[in-house]
Amino acid sequence: MLLNAKSVLLAGLALVAIYHVVTLVRGLPKLGSVRPTAGFIVTGVFTDFLDTLGIGSFATSTAIYRATKWVKDALIPGTLNAGHTLSTLAQAFIYTQVVEVEPVTLVGMIVAAVVGSWVGAGLVAKWPTQRIQLGMGLCLAAAAALTFAQAAGAIPGGGEAIGVTGVKLGIALFGNFVLGVLMTIGIGLYGPCLLLVSALGMSPTAAFPIMMGSCAFLMPFASARFIRLGKVDARAVVGNIIGGVPAVLVAAYIVKSLPLTAMRWLVAVVVAYTAITLIMSARRASQPEMAEA
Repeated sequence: MLLNAKSVLLAGLALVAIYHVVTLVRGLPKLGSVRPTAGFIVTGVFTDFLDTLGIGSFATSTAIYRATKWVKDALIPGTLNAGHTLSTLAQAFIYTQVVEVEPVTLVGMIVAAVVGSWVGAGLVAKWPTQRIQLGMGLCLAAAAALTFAQAAGAIPGGGEAIGVTGVKLGIALFGNFVLGVLMTIGIGLYGPCLLLVSALGMSPTAAFPIMMGSCAFLMPFASARFIRLGKVDARAVVGNIIGGVPAVLVAAYIVKSLPLTAMRWLVAVVVAYTAITLIMSARRASQPEMAEA
């Protein structure tokens, strides 16, 4: 049964990969230049390398885009989803073949995340810049706290189970649905999903195919909605693809693991600072509206 589930999963990944490539080819040229700068490519290399090792790419990418002002705040959520999709698909192809997860848990959590992202993308793509800034800021603050906890070793160690049933399965499905919604705001799924899986008594290793499979399936559909509404930076998307996909292969097959504690502390500090700047930007934008009222 596990082998059949993996075969179906791999076939599904191939189909959504084709769908995403077609979406990019048809949609990005309509949004302006698709020629990336060196900075966008290097960003893809750095963030997707760390992503493959479990740190995540959304928070780090957001911090870079905010610090350099390369991507407008209103375009960051869509750019993250569209730009990191192919790298995430590559990760999913790799990790779903080498890590065992009970099929119902794996497929159920992936479907829940996809539904959540579909709901979230339809809402976030229509939000004004101020609300996006506030949403990203609050979510990044949570991400920073989670990264601090990981660096300090405070995340639950988890158990040895490769699946859950009953009430725990219901919690897993609802939790991944919420994480799918948050993905469209710009908060990465990896860290929270690892926490969710571990808290339910599953092996932390099982989180890799769950979180990578969830993102690989939800991101193409969320990306398509953002692209249709013109809510992505085309150059940043292409830069992430060019730099990110090779970085995934290097991290997964050559580097495989690194002592990441120091990097997590650094990422946590940078993400916390970015969260504060986003929230402050949202507050400054709201002040003129309050004065007019």
